[in-house]
Amino acid sequence: MADIPVLDFDEYQARLLALPRPGADKVLAFYEHRVGAICKDVRLMLLPLDDHLLHRGDGVFESLKYVGRKLYQLDAHLERMRKSTAAISLTPPCSWEEIRETVVAVATAGGADNGMLRILLGRGPGGFAIDPFESSRASLYVVAYRFTPKPDGYFEKGVTAFRAETPAKQSWLAKIKSVNYLPNVLMKMEAVRKGYDYPLCYDEHGFLAEGATENVALVDQTGTLVVPEFTHSLPGTTLLRALDLAKGEVPVSFRGVTEADVYGAREVLILGTTGDCIPVVRYEGKPIHDVRPGPVARRLRELLMRDLEENGVRF
Repeated sequence: MADIPVLDFDEYQARLLALPRPGADKVLAFYEHRVGAICKDVRLMLLPLDDHLLHRGDGVFESLKYVGRKLYQLDAHLERMRKSTAAISLTPPCSWEEIRETVVAVATAGGADNGMLRILLGRGPGGFAIDPFESSRASLYVVAYRFTPKPDGYFEKGVTAFRAETPAKQSWLAKIKSVNYLPNVLMKMEAVRKGYDYPLCYDEHGFLAEGATENVALVDQTGTLVVPEFTHSLPGTTLLRALDLAKGEVPVSFRGVTEADVYGAREVLILGTTGDCIPVVRYEGKPIHDVRPGPVARRLRELLMRDLEENGVRF
């Protein structure tokens, strides 16, 4: 029989606080709704093991960034989160306005000019069954952590992408930003293993869906910005905002995109929260057009960066 000690509160707490915490230097501040307070000691950033968010993946999340103490697309992220909670019949433990105020407060408490915020809404603690009704109240966690924007040289060089073995999510699940991110993790794992920057997944009909955490679009030979239909992908806040900002400048088409379209594109674009708009210059080791970032990628990034500066929520 294993010789495992049974500790009292003080002994267990002492051991817990003495444990090494990987990534501790990245966490700026966090909030848990049950406590109702913000803390900056990462040793206390804990999740109840019986929260269905953890052991059933029963919850949703959003990630947003702030640069120069300006939160980007805060309301757009909260609106998408509202849709995700509605899709899984999850009622937050407080009002959406309170969640918004909490997000701003956590960013402020973090004390950094640049950072990321992770908002998590879970079914809540209460047991280990699959029954969501054993949790009497939803959980809310908000974490601010460090973020360093990529240098201009990153965008001038461009990135590589490939077709991941992991297929696109089922249509109904893809549109919910849930914490069920195992397929996304497997895509990223494959990218690291194969030496590519970004994985792209396709649905069962061979149509392009999305990246591990980003949307994908391309510019075809006519100069049209082609966006894969949102059948097996999450409508991204960055992509939708970029399309709105570029309205009238670039023709846009929503349609099914095949791998042949990717190979034949003038530009392939990765659009997401952390990188805004990133140009793909090689796909499966083969060049995209002239292997240089194109004008649409540069313009969309310029528009997004200006939008953050002009419309970000200051704190």
